[in-house]
Amino acid sequence: YNTPQQFLVELLDSVQNQTYQNWELCLVDAGQGETVGQTVAARAAEDPRIRYQKLEKNEGIAGNTNQGFALATGEFIALLDHDDILHPCALWDVAQAIAEQVADFVYTDEVTFEGDIDHLTVYHFKPDYMLDNLRSNNYICHFFVVRKTIVDKVGGFRQEFDGAQDHDFIFRCVEEASGRVGHVPEIVYHWRTHKASTAD
Repeated sequence: YNTPQQFLVELLDSVQNQTYQNWELCLVDAGQGETVGQTVAARAAEDPRIRYQKLEKNEGIAGNTNQGFALATGEFIALLDHDDILHPCALWDVAQAIAEQVADFVYTDEVTFEGDIDHLTVYHFKPDYMLDNLRSNNYICHFFVVRKTIVDKVGGFRQEFDGAQDHDFIFRCVEEASGRVGHVPEIVYHWRTHKASTAD
């Protein structure tokens, strides 16, 4: 939604520079400007793994994200905010965890940064899956990947939980994963903090 050009370029670069190449990037845009669409269209013309949809109206975080789910054709869904950055090994580490831990849901550690990616502010080193901890605190947050059949079964995000939509969605997904929840204890997600962000 109205993503600054620099943030968008850094996001796109971080996905296209993944060491694991079997991905599809689905971007939905509810913003008013044309710059986002033009930037993504230029990338998509060179990389067919990038898919883009301009939304007719802004349906909020939940509604817009559900539109992204509808675009996805892969076996797993990974959520990535429009102003954040993935470490080059993020998808490889998650794919390895899915295979080795026979997991339907995998999450990683993360770090927040301000301005330049080298200005790291808060490290989030997470425990392995702990339901009691999750009930009191959404420690999973970023980066998590879940099997698409589970996303379809739980019905995606619910608009009445906007603001806490990730926490609600994660609860429903881990319940369907029936304990097959994996953890990658590596910082592979860089969560940008700025004045217009929730992270701030």
